[in-house]
Amino acid sequence: MTTVWIFVLVATGALAIFAGLALRNRRNDADLAKAISTMRSIDMEAFGNLVDPREEVFLRQNLPPRKFREIRRERARAAMGYAWCAGQAASQFASVGEAARHSADPAIAAAGAQIAESAMRLRLDAMRTLIRLAASAYLPGMGAVEAPPLIGDYERTADTLLRLGRLQRGQAT
Repeated sequence: MTTVWIFVLVATGALAIFAGLALRNRRNDADLAKAISTMRSIDMEAFGNLVDPREEVFLRQNLPPRKFREIRRERARAAMGYAWCAGQAASQFASVGEAARHSADPAIAAAGAQIAESAMRLRLDAMRTLIRLAASAYLPGMGAVEAPPLIGDYERTADTLLRLGRLQRGQAT
């Protein structure tokens, strides 16, 4: 009987969490200017440098093993911060895309659909990259993390977001 009550409490708690998240996401307004600002605040070039396999080879060759592992963990943690921010930005991009998807202007609606789709792919790539970076930071035998899909998806989504901004500005004039 106690097991049943524990199960009911856990299920009720999970339901409350999911309902809260759904309400919070519904309240988020799809602000294009804020999404563009967020997009510009993430330096994907610096992220690419942190996960560049050539950099890791250089460090491995020029540092003692203990120092190399320490630096590698620090670089992986920094790269995880970038990947986390890219994943958070993807959520914001998706809400902008969903809002634009409902536009009466077919060009804006198409750009919105493309942003929403790209944002979902970006979010998945960010999660995969986070997992790989965490593993690489704490498993010494693991090789370098390749992150080109995350960088490419981020750049494609950013380009589409900027195009949407131009389309909406053109519509306002």
